[in-house]
Amino acid sequence: MGDKRAVLKPLAPLQAGNAVNDPWDRVAEILKVIVEPVFAPRIFDITAHGAVGDGVADCTQAFRDAITACHAGGGGRVLVPAGQWLTGAIHLKSNVDLHLAQGATIKFSRDPNAYLPLVRTRWEGTELLNYSAFIYAFEQENIAITGDGTLDGQADDDHWWNWDRLLRAGGKDNARRRLHHMNDQSVPLAKRVFGDGALLRPNFITLFRCKNILIADVTLRRSPMWQIHPLECDNITIRRVTMEASGPNTDGCDPESCSHVLIEDCSFNTGNDCIAIKSGRNNDGRKLMIPSKNLIVRRCHVRGGHGGITLGSEIAGGVCNVFVEDCFMEGPNLRYALRIKNNARRGGEIEHVYCRRIDISHVYLSVLRIDFQYEEGPDGVHMPSVRNVRLEQLTCEQCPRIAEIHSFDNAVVAAIVLKDSKFANVAKRSIVENAPALILENVVVHGQNVIAV
Repeated sequence: MGDKRAVLKPLAPLQAGNAVNDPWDRVAEILKVIVEPVFAPRIFDITAHGAVGDGVADCTQAFRDAITACHAGGGGRVLVPAGQWLTGAIHLKSNVDLHLAQGATIKFSRDPNAYLPLVRTRWEGTELLNYSAFIYAFEQENIAITGDGTLDGQADDDHWWNWDRLLRAGGKDNARRRLHHMNDQSVPLAKRVFGDGALLRPNFITLFRCKNILIADVTLRRSPMWQIHPLECDNITIRRVTMEASGPNTDGCDPESCSHVLIEDCSFNTGNDCIAIKSGRNNDGRKLMIPSKNLIVRRCHVRGGHGGITLGSEIAGGVCNVFVEDCFMEGPNLRYALRIKNNARRGGEIEHVYCRRIDISHVYLSVLRIDFQYEEGPDGVHMPSVRNVRLEQLTCEQCPRIAEIHSFDNAVVAAIVLKDSKFANVAKRSIVENAPALILENVVVHGQNVIAV
């Protein structure tokens, strides 16, 4: 799947007051490239393939047959009518729109065997063979998940989420550590076989090396782990999606090594980062060196999670050209509004990140956190860097601190700008370690213009 899309030129260096080279002018250019897929006006009802909507009958084969028929017939809409539909893994194919009618709930099996055979995927940024995501596609084009219905992963403290606790109890020999070692040693994919007994939870939706994607209007509940995980994909629209999950690592949307991504009008209440932009972990990320680039987030509502917008931590391939605007973020469980996390094992360049008109009711740690001390911190040779981050027109009603920056020698933190913003009920001074101070322009704290925060 060669990418023939136009490649954007690097953004001009950030210069205060330079309206000619305003980076926000790039948003219109990115939006011209993001085009929703169009589907043939054909309907393939899952009930015509044997599905029974009582929440008890296994509809896995019916979903498979309906998707296969839709794909073979030139594409169209696979219709999920009102009802409760129990299934195992759903694998999408090109030119298929999986559409959930109002009142439809797809309930995903709690049996791990329902997500066999193992598929090629990434787990926390490292490639492996593992259980299929509940909805999965590999190297497909023109695919969608739409409608007013609900996708219910049925995860709870006794199903899927408990795997995290059991995995950590495994100590130094657990599968997560073994997988990370395989990454560090560049072990071939064919030998990275996990699944049964490994306790590496599948994600809810993983679309791998796909193009022309639409996810719209659906509600995701009780995801086993990451909720929406586009991986090495291009041309993605995620619109009016509600993501609700309180379990460990139940991130909302994690675009990884993706380009031309639009996330708009979505609602997040998650057990970890709400939007986490990634590009691969350690050697795997550096080997591919596919950055995440040209991403737009707008008009989203963050109601809880570790970070509202996060870059990292699996970010070895880099991230550039991220635009976030007109979002509302509130606690009480939101730790940070903008969170950047990296270290010297992962490395990766982060540059050209712009946020404006962000309304924050309160965070319980800080508005901005740049953390290069994350996990292994300076223990490595791949120096992280972050350049050209601009936050403007932010308002925050309450925060313990405005900013925390934790860096180390030889790492790069440059041109971090905060402008035209107002903060109230700030309890403590910001922390800046081994990095230049924030560049402030017209920043008001407790009703007073300040030169330091």
